[in-house]
Amino acid sequence: MASSSIRLIKKYPNRRLYDTRTSAYITLADVKQLVLDNEAFRVADAKTEEDLTRSILLQIILEEEAGGSPLFSAQMLSQIIRFYGDAMQGMMGAYLEKTMQAFLEIQGKFQEQSKAFYDGRGLPTNPELWTQFMQVQAPMVQGMMSHYIDQSKNLFVQMQEQMQQQARTMFQGFPFPGMPGMPGSPGTGVPPQTPAQPAPSATQSRSEAPDAPAPQPAPAAAPARSSARQRK
Repeated sequence: MASSSIRLIKKYPNRRLYDTRTSAYITLADVKQLVLDNEAFRVADAKTEEDLTRSILLQIILEEEAGGSPLFSAQMLSQIIRFYGDAMQGMMGAYLEKTMQAFLEIQGKFQEQSKAFYDGRGLPTNPELWTQFMQVQAPMVQGMMSHYIDQSKNLFVQMQEQMQQQARTMFQGFPFPGMPGMPGSPGTGVPPQTPAQPAPSATQSRSEAPDAPAPQPAPAAAPARSSARQRK
């Protein structure tokens, strides 16, 4: 998509949003409507031209979550927060994005099938038929989502196993204790290897050998008998 077709919205220091296409100030509700209308736009700081699109979208999500029908539970938000700074952060972001795309495809098929029950104004042509249609389609949509979640789980497990295999292949020359597949890691049953100590050199052997015991002095000779006893 060319940059000229993207709607530019400038944010000023007074937190006001200015739509350069309509030359008018707009609110977060107007930006939300642009999102609902699939209108491509970009929010930039009026002075530094820093991209603030994500910040504005997060503000919209915060206002919607503070309303009566939140989309995220506290448990899910806690799990998302735990992935920040984690080694799997980038992978989880891509996984959530693909999951959302798959859900939108299912939603598109669902809307395509339901067109026969709408008139030109988007209203049900027959409320009874619409109720029956929803009762039939709801289990089908749930089944499709369950099937997709199972496939995603299997793909995620396979991807994790491939990453572990690549890590073992890459670091097989480095005997890190505790690494999967290496001696000392859980489940291998092989104790960690102790590196062999180099043999001491001859010089080290002589210098480090224990000192030999010092020679003991010879016992003193018995004193000679006195000359008087010899004359006797």
